[in-house]
Amino acid sequence: MDLFSGLEPDSKSKSDEDTPLADRMRPQRLEDFVGQQHLLAPGKPLRAAIEQDRLRSIILWGPPGTGKTTLAHIIAKMTHSDFIPFSAVLAGIKEIKSVMTDAERARHYGRRTILFIDEIHRFNKAQQDAFLPHVETGNIVLIGATTENPSFEVNAALLSRSKVYVLQPLAVEEVVSLLERALADKEYGLGKESVQIEDKLLQQIASFANGDARAAYNTLEIAVQSTPQDETGKRVITSKIIEDAMQRRMLLYGPAQIHA
Repeated sequence: MDLFSGLEPDSKSKSDEDTPLADRMRPQRLEDFVGQQHLLAPGKPLRAAIEQDRLRSIILWGPPGTGKTTLAHIIAKMTHSDFIPFSAVLAGIKEIKSVMTDAERARHYGRRTILFIDEIHRFNKAQQDAFLPHVETGNIVLIGATTENPSFEVNAALLSRSKVYVLQPLAVEEVVSLLERALADKEYGLGKESVQIEDKLLQQIASFANGDARAAYNTLEIAVQSTPQDETGKRVITSKIIEDAMQRRMLLYGPAQIHA
């Protein structure tokens, strides 16, 4: 089986109604990425490395919802690389070696492989060691994402061959801008729902999200889904609806998943 078939970064339709709002609104270009200006503003080292296509293996360390996965997708798209996501739960040594073999073969044909490891801190030492020789030889560009300090969770040998970038929680204003973008977007967002919501309620959602864009999107989506259209066809979001949506999100995801 070819592990690279159908694994382009944008292979899944963003307009799929079953896809969560946060995934549908995932930006496809660096210009649309919100936040992390200390890393991605014009002239900053990480942005320069991406634009000049000279990026090596990196670890993205930061809280949930700050754009680690989104940034990995954008990098793969901008560098025309195969994008392979890996799960610590599903990937054993056998699976890792199989993908590494395919990555080595792809390199011989001039194709680069970006291996994205979400929650790299959950990979054990043996799993991390299996990536090491392929990082060293350049068969893969590894992008690891973690909410934990990589100095304690990533093998020293792998860490020494990777550049660590620290992502910060999004500011309230940045989260509000993302919500406004979702409300206006008729193709991927909520632009067709005729949502009416006061600015102060968007600020409330953004503050509750605590710098986590995904949490804010989830709250807004729950609020819109639970608001029926009035006689004019509008969905009028009230403070009570927002409070209920926040409570429902807590019940759906639980504190461990919200703050992990």
